[in-house]
Amino acid sequence: MSFLKISENVFWIGKVDDRKVPFHRLILERGTTYNSYLLLTDKPTVIDTVDLMYGKEYMDNLAKLIDPQEIEYIVINHVEPDHAGALPALAAKAKKAKIVSTALGAALLKDMFKLHNREFIVVSDGDTLDIGGEVLQFFETPYLHTEETMITYSTEDRVLYPCDLFSTHIATYELFNDLAEETEYLEDFKVYYNLIMSPHRPYVRDMLDKIKDLDIKMIAPSHGYILRKDPGKFIKIYDEMSYLKPTDKKVLIVYSTMTGNTTKIAQRLSEGLKAVGVESEIFNLKNTDWEELKAKISDCDGLLVGSSTKYGDMVGAVEEFLKSLQDGDFKGKPAAAFGSYGWSGEAIMYIEDYLKEAGFKVINQRYMIAGQGVDTPILPLRIKFVKEDGLEKADTAGRVFGEQVLVNA
Repeated sequence: MSFLKISENVFWIGKVDDRKVPFHRLILERGTTYNSYLLLTDKPTVIDTVDLMYGKEYMDNLAKLIDPQEIEYIVINHVEPDHAGALPALAAKAKKAKIVSTALGAALLKDMFKLHNREFIVVSDGDTLDIGGEVLQFFETPYLHTEETMITYSTEDRVLYPCDLFSTHIATYELFNDLAEETEYLEDFKVYYNLIMSPHRPYVRDMLDKIKDLDIKMIAPSHGYILRKDPGKFIKIYDEMSYLKPTDKKVLIVYSTMTGNTTKIAQRLSEGLKAVGVESEIFNLKNTDWEELKAKISDCDGLLVGSSTKYGDMVGAVEEFLKSLQDGDFKGKPAAAFGSYGWSGEAIMYIEDYLKEAGFKVINQRYMIAGQGVDTPILPLRIKFVKEDGLEKADTAGRVFGEQVLVNA
């Protein structure tokens, strides 16, 4: 299938991949589709491409609809190779096309595909682009499911192009959901959400808030069915699945400090936890009863341990306290390290080592990359001299850790 008209002047120019597709260390037993769209407006525009292995086939099919030299804009919502993989082939033929992306997306695309000499249009929340008879509006949706991601809304056609959001991994030649039985795809739609989007629940909520006032006639995602029938139903499913039910989960924040900087971090971590509905209690080891504290750790749902760094090591009683936890039963309980530093910041490494030895599930960058697709360093939290930007990072780290506590529960 070379292309398919999905609305006036809009064509699907993707690829149906009906293999058992390797994807994120999984096998997509039902295959997938790579959905790319051509808007034949006065200023022809492509929204996303296909997987890099289908670049030549993609360009051959595109040429049946338009001379690539006539394309004026290429919108890349997400730089992952199953969406942006055919961009080098497209850019080589569409020589005058400007590439539209977020600031981080543009930086990544330039480095990934050696596009430093191409013209980019960098967009952020609410920005618009007139493509001749149609206006596109853009919204940043970080961590859905990687940091640079955005979504695109066609204001005249009322079509939402949300990239991975609202997608389904199914190889379908029908393409439209109203041409299939709901039982054929609804469960896969929910499984996709749970595997790809649910670890980033707060960002799903942010996205839903951004699109709540849009008049959406159709959702055209990057994988699976184009949601032509009842698109609001699928937005409601995301709303229901991402809703945070009240919980009684609690995280303990335990630390030692030299000058008070680590105290400030602990307080901002607490604020971040509160933002996602997780209670917290803060303990300075200098004036805390250890036996009482260890009993509380046994009953809590997560642990954050912090220390300043002095001479490349932990300070105060942090090490002795961590040693005292080695005989406890903490298997699988989420934990993470944090701390402040000046000229070096090794304390967090040693905290993590002790937490692992005690059986905690250590939430760190390795864990977040492997399980959540997050490649921006957040945990362990290591802040130099504790200025406001560092405290904002602590707030984010609290939110991230809180989400892991809720997922673990």
